[in-house]
Amino acid sequence: MALADLLQQDAIIPSLKVNSKKQLLQELAAKAAKLTGVNEREIFDVIVQRERLGSTGVGHGIAIPHGKLTSISQIVGLFARLDAPVDFEALDDEPVDLVFLLLAPEGAGADHLKALSRIARVLRDHDLVAKLRATDSASAIYAFLNEEQASNAA
Repeated sequence: MALADLLQQDAIIPSLKVNSKKQLLQELAAKAAKLTGVNEREIFDVIVQRERLGSTGVGHGIAIPHGKLTSISQIVGLFARLDAPVDFEALDDEPVDLVFLLLAPEGAGADHLKALSRIARVLRDHDLVAKLRATDSASAIYAFLNEEQASNAA
């Protein structure tokens, strides 16, 4: 599964200004609502409910909040680079500055897990993460995320 299948260029927020985890999740839900046509509150509630099970802050300044919605028909991704890191209650207690939101249809099952796994694998690439942190250009972020795909496919 390629990130390009999950993430459109207009789903990248290259320089998001937030002060807290809650505000971050609200902003992501608002952007995701515009992309999907789903009610912002519904998206927010789903990702907050998932966070209550345990933080999706996976470490090294990266979080992958996710959830399933009955009102979407395909997996949708959204990437945000924060202007300043926020406390995300991450596994390593490091603040988060790179966030990949993943929303999947209720019945996505294995595809949802494959997408999460792919995102986690991509964001473990230290060189790629450094490039993502060094730019505030949506098109550059999109290119970096898709360039990684091409190099892994070769």
